[in-house]
Amino acid sequence: MANEEDDPIIQEIDVFLARSLLEKLYLFQYPIRPASMTYDDVTHLSAKIKPKQQKVELEMAIDTLNPNYCRSKGEQIALNVDGTCTDETSTYSSKLMDKQTFCSSQAASNVSRYAAAVYKKGELHLTPLHGILQLRPSFTYLDKADAKHREREATNEGGDSSQDEAEDDVKQITVRFSRPETEQARQRRVQSYEFLQKRQAEEHWVHLHYYGLKDSRSEHERQYLFSQGHGLAENTELIKSPSEYLMMLMPPSIEEENDKPMAPSNVLSMAQLRTLPLADQIKILMKNVKVMPFANLMSLLGSGTDSTAVLRCVQQVALLVQGNWVVKSDVLYPKDTSSPHSGVPAEVLCRGRDFVMWKFTQDRWVVRKEVAAVTKLCPEDVKDFLEHMSVARINKGWEFMLPYDEDFVKKHPDIVQRQHMLWMGIQAKLEKVYNLLKEHLAPKKQEAQSAHPLLVSGEQRVSMAKAKAKQNYGQLEKEFQRQKAEMKSNDTSAKTDVPSIRIKEEPVGAEEPMDTSAFEGLNNGLVNGLHTAEGSPEPVNGHLPGGCIDRVAQELKAFVSSTFKKQFVLTLSELKRLFNLHLASLPPGHTLFSGISDKMLQDMVLDTGCKQILVPFPPQTAASPDELKVYALWEAGDTYDQHRQVLLEIFSRNYRVRRNVIQSQLSQECGEDLNKQEVDRVLKDCCVSYGGMWYLKGTVQS
Repeated sequence: MANEEDDPIIQEIDVFLARSLLEKLYLFQYPIRPASMTYDDVTHLSAKIKPKQQKVELEMAIDTLNPNYCRSKGEQIALNVDGTCTDETSTYSSKLMDKQTFCSSQAASNVSRYAAAVYKKGELHLTPLHGILQLRPSFTYLDKADAKHREREATNEGGDSSQDEAEDDVKQITVRFSRPETEQARQRRVQSYEFLQKRQAEEHWVHLHYYGLKDSRSEHERQYLFSQGHGLAENTELIKSPSEYLMMLMPPSIEEENDKPMAPSNVLSMAQLRTLPLADQIKILMKNVKVMPFANLMSLLGSGTDSTAVLRCVQQVALLVQGNWVVKSDVLYPKDTSSPHSGVPAEVLCRGRDFVMWKFTQDRWVVRKEVAAVTKLCPEDVKDFLEHMSVARINKGWEFMLPYDEDFVKKHPDIVQRQHMLWMGIQAKLEKVYNLLKEHLAPKKQEAQSAHPLLVSGEQRVSMAKAKAKQNYGQLEKEFQRQKAEMKSNDTSAKTDVPSIRIKEEPVGAEEPMDTSAFEGLNNGLVNGLHTAEGSPEPVNGHLPGGCIDRVAQELKAFVSSTFKKQFVLTLSELKRLFNLHLASLPPGHTLFSGISDKMLQDMVLDTGCKQILVPFPPQTAASPDELKVYALWEAGDTYDQHRQVLLEIFSRNYRVRRNVIQSQLSQECGEDLNKQEVDRVLKDCCVSYGGMWYLKGTVQS
């Protein structure tokens, strides 16, 4: 304690984890130079690398004008290596040792504990190292000098030999065939030192371009040492919830994981997804959906998710295109994979897909022939890229799948600016790889764009629909009154059935269709929340054609009934979320895509035997209006109906209740002593426990 008091904390520094150069950052350890030789004196002539072996070879110029340089020694070494003649194969063309080669070796096999740190404005940014390489002088030029010396000696000895050109006697030769290699012999051969050396020698050198310390490209790359999203707390590795931290300390056993049934690779369970860390949830969703607005991503992650944390994580696996998030290419095509169509490696596929994404940042339309001509990829690969993020239009090309998200761009200008800088870097790389011309870089002219349909925002679309509805309202009202008069003129038996028929008249402009676009990206047949199939019915002013009303009601009733039989208690917000999930699983052209309003959904809930529970929420609640509306299945047809009804009556008078109060009330109302298993069954159907108290499902306010 005394030592701690004598050593007080004088400053706290925020630490951020930068991931832009992950698996790309190496630390080079150069040999010690003389005091008179600084970094500015050294010029890198060439550099090359063998990525798999993490082997680097650098060629540096030696300052021959430095007073510490011995010129006579340099001339002697050049003479020993190249001899008196100079040609293209000479190591030292200036007849002077004016350069030196450095070859690398791994300083440590495990570098997971090492990182490069940059301190700036009270913040410490860490980037994990992918390798630590020690550079040592290479003396291969001495081997070349020895080889020259042996050649000269062999030439001198060969001059004294006989010049007779007598024919050699014809000799008989024996041809032998090797035996088939056994598996054990093959394994010994593969593990031998000679074979490993041969494999290493077969790997081709990749030539690199060196940029100086003060070069603009170096300055640009140096910015990646800073966390790209630290203002939004990008580093989920440094920020863990208590449950995630406990999971890291005590991971589940392998036996438990093996006991879980294996789901198909193309099936995504939302229940299992919620158990994963937030970063993994977002990665899985983006990998499956590929293109998604930020609002839809938030709705998929459930209520209570911090939008700042989502922004932090989504930037690691997606890029911003026209205000929407598109999954990164390296997430879809991991390292050491290849194309299923052409066998092209993942690196080439990522470059081609990045080019398509970049084109969509410039324009809403892309032509497939232009992409194929630039990327030189097969048509199947190019089609895959385009289908990930766009929709084909006849005689026009490929249009970006989603409309421009103005709301996100206005709310998050810092994210937009950061993504713009990332795209500038990607554009620079694409220009170098594909040698892009000016017509590829410049966006299409305004005249060309005017030929395409104009982009209409959501607010404009709603305003246009309201105006059209007002124009048609008079005609529809007359038609409705005529039908009503015909119904009244029917016989007495028909009149007795009229009260059971509910004709809903929704006020114009007062009730908008429910937002069902949360899963636009889950199906390429969805555009702006609606399927584009020709067979889907078109609603007019919120009313469907006569033949579709019954089908829509039947489908909606089946969904509501099955959902409440599973959940028993749901808020309107949770019901709408489940309805969005249901819509995403339907095939194109389904009748439910004709438009379901909030009022239609609530009426159907009441028609299926459910009741609204008026839960007395606390006055300071932050719940939304949809979260305040709680519905429960009143009769499920089992032995626990009476118990659930008593429980729901309790919660119509209390926001939260203790278990002993619930158990005593159930025993009193039902006239029997319930055991623990029966009480647990009823509570599990309708309630959740939090902080020692019981709440109806969906009503807990954290």
